[in-house]
Amino acid sequence: MSRIDSVTLAVLNGRLEQIADEMDATLFRSAFNPIIAEAHDASHGLYHRATGATLVQGTSGLPVFVGSMAGAVKLAIDTIANESVRRGSTPDLDAAASCGAVRDGDVWCFNDPYGGGTHLNDMKLVRPYFRDGRVWCHLASVGHFTDVGGNVPGNYNPAARDIQQEGTLIPPMLLRRAGELDQAVVDLVCSVSRTPVNSYGDLHAQLNALDLGVRRLDDLLDEYGDDVVADALDELTTRAATLMRSSIGTIPDGVYEAVDHLDNDGGSEEPVEIRLRLTVEGETLTLDFTGTAGAVGGPVNISRSTAVAACYVGLKHIFGDVPANFGCLDPVDIVIPDGSLLAAERPRPVGGYTETILRVMDLIFRCMAEADPTRSYGCSYGTINALSIAGSRHDGSRWVMFTFYGGGLGGSSESDGLNHGNAPLSTATIPPVEILETQYPVVFRRWALRANSGGRGRHRGGLGADYEIELVDDEAEAFAFGDRSRFAPRGVAGGGDALLNRVSFEVGGDVVESPLGAKALGVRMSRGDRVRISTPGGGGFGDPSERDEEAHERDVRLGYVSVDRGDSGNSVHDG
Repeated sequence: MSRIDSVTLAVLNGRLEQIADEMDATLFRSAFNPIIAEAHDASHGLYHRATGATLVQGTSGLPVFVGSMAGAVKLAIDTIANESVRRGSTPDLDAAASCGAVRDGDVWCFNDPYGGGTHLNDMKLVRPYFRDGRVWCHLASVGHFTDVGGNVPGNYNPAARDIQQEGTLIPPMLLRRAGELDQAVVDLVCSVSRTPVNSYGDLHAQLNALDLGVRRLDDLLDEYGDDVVADALDELTTRAATLMRSSIGTIPDGVYEAVDHLDNDGGSEEPVEIRLRLTVEGETLTLDFTGTAGAVGGPVNISRSTAVAACYVGLKHIFGDVPANFGCLDPVDIVIPDGSLLAAERPRPVGGYTETILRVMDLIFRCMAEADPTRSYGCSYGTINALSIAGSRHDGSRWVMFTFYGGGLGGSSESDGLNHGNAPLSTATIPPVEILETQYPVVFRRWALRANSGGRGRHRGGLGADYEIELVDDEAEAFAFGDRSRFAPRGVAGGGDALLNRVSFEVGGDVVESPLGAKALGVRMSRGDRVRISTPGGGGFGDPSERDEEAHERDVRLGYVSVDRGDSGNSVHDG
């Protein structure tokens, strides 16, 4: 029986989310690099004092960070515990506070992808939050930094064979000690980057967001009392677990399986297999990835915490009413084989983690489409299509344009998929063309929807996009990291597959395509050379012959599809 009434619980839930939302907004307004400021590739939240589990996350932050940041906060907690033991005390947080291993105003900074998830570009800041001399919870911030060193500007290095080739791994370090900034740590974070000014600005913007979170949480606890808010957080987690069990209970019991592939690992042309067996039994659900390929040489591996985060986001798409905290995973068992692609350990490269977690989510959608099609979706376009173009200005300073490119999302039982959206792991937006052209020496010659790219179906998959980017500087190098150039996004419930991804370069008048499909390394460009990207659409949902005639005619009128309606899949294979 809850000790808190429903009205107070609803008010506190909104107030707590507002704190995280305001932290998000503070970072977005003050960050230097466009990937945070414009694309909103960042997140903030409140996390459990002892376990690091997600308590509250902002509605504007990236969903994938819900799972991965729990791992990051736990890494900070473990670091504090180790310091407490080193000082001759016990590893619990209260003892750590007593011996000075953790102090009010401490902020930990790191980008370790193995303990904290995702990849090196995602800089995590964790601040233990104190009440009455005791750690009450943790506040955390994560944002995608433009560059953190390594062999490739922007750090999406398809040729990486260890983490060192992707960038500089920064273990948990005290950025602020009892409120005092450690300039040496700031200098370290900035010095490893090709864009140090961006790193400096982004780091301070994250600190400002955490400071605001502390003030807002102070106000809330002063108003309602520590015990009442703690009860609310416990109850929200319990209700999430209860609601998740109830939702799983509506899915028919059974075993549902799916297989998909990554194009390659960036080093060889061999595809990389990922398998999922989804088992529903009463009010419990098991996601078993046994049979998935072992860890590979290239940068498409992911850490175990990242794999868990991908499962969380995939399930949240299916069970959308469940609150965004870790309580929803209580009735879910996730089986990830040791040594697999989904449980990478140091020094395996993980820079292209986005491609793998998107494939994990697609497998969840496909399995769920077998179990209960009304809850599922066609596969999304399934690739981040990261593109870095880098060069030097006339004063010798480096510029790095890093951004990603949208595609179509899958159709569902209710509607067509979204045209030109961002990947379902994310709530990020595509940076505006005006921002990119203002900050970097490029001109976008084309930015348009890609006709016929969505899978046919009763509800069509959303359309991908065609991009063409021209260099207007003397010289630069381009690096591409994408997928889905060989294995198309799949439709579900009889829906057709989407078109494949296509990345090419026009260099000196010649069109060049990489033998690794959407992955390319160090393409030298001169003034007037161009990069072309044609992103996939989303998979279709349901039998295409059942599509509403009026909807089809509208698609033809708007140029979304060809006049030939077709009865299955796509009738046109190039946008």
